[in-house]
Amino acid sequence: MNSNRRRAKTQKTPPNELFFVIINRVKTLLQKFSSLPSLWVLVLICVTSFALMLWGARTDSAIMDELAHIPAGYGYVSRLDYRLNPEHPPLIKALAALPLLFLGPNFPTQSSAWTTDINGQWAMGAQFLYESGNDANQIIRWARITPILLTILLVVLIYFWSRELLGNWWALLPTLLFALSPTLLAHGHYVTTDVGAAFGIIFAAYYFLKFLYEPSRRHLVYAGLAFGVAEIAKFSTVLLVPYFVLLLLIFYIIGVARDWEQTETGKRLRRFTLRGLRYVKAIVFIFVVGYALIVYPIYFLFTLNQPIQKQAADTQFILTSFAGGPTPSGQLCHIKRCPADLTIWMSKHEITRPLAQYALGVLMTLQRSAGGNTGYFLGEVSAAGSHVYFPLIYLMKEPLPVLIMVFVVLLSAIWNALKAIKNRGRRLFGYLHDYVEVNFTEFSFLVFITIYWTWSIISPLNIGFRHLLPTLPLIYILTARVWKGWIAKVNVDPAFSGLRLLFAWFKNILSASMKYLLLVLLVVWFLAETAFAAPHFLSYFNEFGGGISRGYRHVADSNYDWGQDLLRLQDFVAAHPEIDKIAVDYFGGGNPKYYLGAKEENWWSARGNPSTSPGQAPPIHWLAVSVNTLQGAIEPLAPGQQRNPDDEYRWLIQLRPPPTGLGNVPQPDYRAGTSIFIYKLN
Repeated sequence: MNSNRRRAKTQKTPPNELFFVIINRVKTLLQKFSSLPSLWVLVLICVTSFALMLWGARTDSAIMDELAHIPAGYGYVSRLDYRLNPEHPPLIKALAALPLLFLGPNFPTQSSAWTTDINGQWAMGAQFLYESGNDANQIIRWARITPILLTILLVVLIYFWSRELLGNWWALLPTLLFALSPTLLAHGHYVTTDVGAAFGIIFAAYYFLKFLYEPSRRHLVYAGLAFGVAEIAKFSTVLLVPYFVLLLLIFYIIGVARDWEQTETGKRLRRFTLRGLRYVKAIVFIFVVGYALIVYPIYFLFTLNQPIQKQAADTQFILTSFAGGPTPSGQLCHIKRCPADLTIWMSKHEITRPLAQYALGVLMTLQRSAGGNTGYFLGEVSAAGSHVYFPLIYLMKEPLPVLIMVFVVLLSAIWNALKAIKNRGRRLFGYLHDYVEVNFTEFSFLVFITIYWTWSIISPLNIGFRHLLPTLPLIYILTARVWKGWIAKVNVDPAFSGLRLLFAWFKNILSASMKYLLLVLLVVWFLAETAFAAPHFLSYFNEFGGGISRGYRHVADSNYDWGQDLLRLQDFVAAHPEIDKIAVDYFGGGNPKYYLGAKEENWWSARGNPSTSPGQAPPIHWLAVSVNTLQGAIEPLAPGQQRNPDDEYRWLIQLRPPPTGLGNVPQPDYRAGTSIFIYKLN
């Protein structure tokens, strides 16, 4: 045996094989070396993103949704009770509330908002943050830490997935575009579910595709666990169910088409039937693992101390109007009502009530989606929604250099499609099959973007650009992939030689250099956009959308004004000692009395001002009003929309006639941040 080892040691590697061994080792070393600088750039991107979000977290007051999410999350982790905010899954809220356990704040469980109210989230939020002796700023800032960390984790995940597809350096492009996007920097530091949804979808899609490419038990379990994490992040991630089923079906069809000719005729039925059954078992396993090992245990934990009688009563009340109301006694439910009846039944039994709480959230989301969201958009106030809402919001809220990058990709896609149609003719189907098979990951991105955007566009629930966050990483990865191919494209005729060949290579190098320069300029422009937006990331609009100062003219709500500037109003009042009283008509999750004290006048009648004659100044000299409130009060109503005439600020319009133009409001004398308009009345 020792002699065999000695003979093996003395055997020499043939020169040709030795050459390839050396080449492979050099390539491995170069790859390891090149990954180190790119990882340091990734660290720099993450640190910059973290610092900007932390800046926003410390200077922004509570936005509207945080007023409900923060106390709800604290109720989950401190009381193991899910009675607050069931319309959203627990992941972000619970993670955000974990640091609060170390603060030990007063939690007013003796309040009717907790004991008897049905989903008294807003009242509980006001009492918890501002009326229980707690330091509201401290609670809000600590609650925002884990959402920021989760956002950074998502950035890292995007990089490593991009690196598998694009390489070390090109992976930095989609990572940079996402990590320093004004939209991501805005919503990444809030206790809301939007970034959580993006994380869950990217996380689940990554491991699902990993399983398709490298099927194994380990990857199958990871795919199931990742799917479960997505389902407790936001209810829009339910779209992953049809998405995964569709991807698996397409993947199966491609495999059948690829292997059909190589399979004996008599064995085709058995082979492809068994393969199909394996895929069906796999997708069922993924869904079962997700719900059984993630969703059910998490909801079981957070409903552990929730009284079953209150859960059942709350569930029945909340779903009273769902799909036409309760099923009459002795009758079978109709198909739209059956999920509500089943959820009510499950809420009454210990074993099934965790699933009932999850199902309640899904049904509440569907109910809200069908009802729309009242808000101002392009010259009118409406709850009906608009099919152009999300496309136009994307064009106005995405930085222009990013839009140019995406526009280049769209042009390239259209050009390649036209060439394929022209050159392939009847072989177009074969070309499409080859493209999908070779570029299945890229194709899966396109499928999800199409599904998610289509669902968003047809839904009347126009809730802001933040809703599109889960698609942005995929758009950026596709953009980087096309730019990489476009820059590296070489056009050299094989017949060229001598000077013609040299000139052709020079031309290609020059072309690639110019393309690189264009990309660098766009990236620098993008970084400048982000820098100039800081720290007012929520109100960011590109130049096409009117910029940060005038974006509200097109659309408001979470696109521009979500209540983030109350701390800045506090600073403004402190800097103007001449202000003895200021009437505040505020939209958001803050509390003007908490921040302004005796100087705040809760001027509930400020909109109608019934105490003065038309055109006269009201008795208070200063007015601060959220522009979202102002737009909703004075802009034209859509057909069928109504509002109280006393809320329309007619006196302010007479005192300060708005300039002509879309979405203009009475011009303020000052602003607190971007969203609170301040008027010195006399």
